[in-house]
Amino acid sequence: MHFSRSPKSSFPYRFFLSILLGVLIAGCNTEQPIRIGFLGSLSGRVADMGMSARNAVQLAVEECNEQGGIHGRRVTLIIKDDRQDAETAVQAAQELVEANVAAIVGPLVSNMATVVVPHLNEAQLLTVAPTVTTPHLSGQDDYFFRVCIASREHAFRSARYQIESGDMRRVAVVYDGGNRTFSENWLADFTKTFVTGGGKILTVIEYTAKEGRSFSDIARELLAADPDGILIIANPMDSGLLCQQIRQSDSSIKITLSNWGASQRLLEMGGNAIEGVTLPIAFDWDSPSPPYRAFRRKYLERYQREPGFAGVYAYDAVQVVLTALKASELQKPLKAVLLSIGEFDGLQGGIRFDAYGDVAPARAAIRIVSNRKFVAVE
Repeated sequence: MHFSRSPKSSFPYRFFLSILLGVLIAGCNTEQPIRIGFLGSLSGRVADMGMSARNAVQLAVEECNEQGGIHGRRVTLIIKDDRQDAETAVQAAQELVEANVAAIVGPLVSNMATVVVPHLNEAQLLTVAPTVTTPHLSGQDDYFFRVCIASREHAFRSARYQIESGDMRRVAVVYDGGNRTFSENWLADFTKTFVTGGGKILTVIEYTAKEGRSFSDIARELLAADPDGILIIANPMDSGLLCQQIRQSDSSIKITLSNWGASQRLLEMGGNAIEGVTLPIAFDWDSPSPPYRAFRRKYLERYQREPGFAGVYAYDAVQVVLTALKASELQKPLKAVLLSIGEFDGLQGGIRFDAYGDVAPARAAIRIVSNRKFVAVE
């Protein structure tokens, strides 16, 4: 599918009417809104992340408009649901390009990003992803930026923690093949560090939502390998449900998750089964940062739920776009403006982009689920 920004063909108006229309449009141009696109999964098994991110972006756009918009022009948000489907995601991205958006916030999941980013690069459309962590999009001179660290930092930290703590040495793994770009890379990075440290991977099970395999069957197969720990690399909903099935057969076995599972949805779906589960993440629910605390308070008042890492990173992503738009004076290419600024204020600290749109690595911390909260272990 080819993306372009070429203008649509016009009807054969009379010459003087065309001139008049051009004058009218030019005279009203400063009042036209600036469009920003949002592309994320708002339905399906990862919809909780998509809705948190969308809510945060809407909040930021409203705040911008309350403060006068961008050089006196209002900002409007065009929202598209990729439905965690490649064809739908490409079509949604094309529609955003045709809508002449200034930039896109999204996608949220790595497999959707690898599908749409090549097309958005072709359209030379700036894309700032809140939660995409795949290394496949790192180190490329393109129009893709992200405000979160790559997945390898989380995987390395998780493996080191398991080796150092001695909790897990013989591990059975299950991962979501529907987001293979994330899952397989995460597992490869974990395995490298884990095995080097003396750990052993006993079995690896891949599943996808489309195949409809029951989580109870997966849990039995994981436990049949006689592991002392289980690693789940999956979305929050599936992670919680898998924990429930595993705990029904073995209430004491150690379980650890990837950073993908660290959301409010996990706490809702997992119940008591996720108590004691560990996971690595750079995001800090208890950050003392005043901007984060103010945002969290406002988000809770508005939506009656925690923004989580998806909401915080989405707010950061759209603020990067809005800051670049203000600095560009709507003339210079946004990518060049963004790179020239280099560092932005995030809710939990500075966001510094390198020449390829990747952020400086941050240390992932290990957290444990205790009383339905993510508590720092160290």
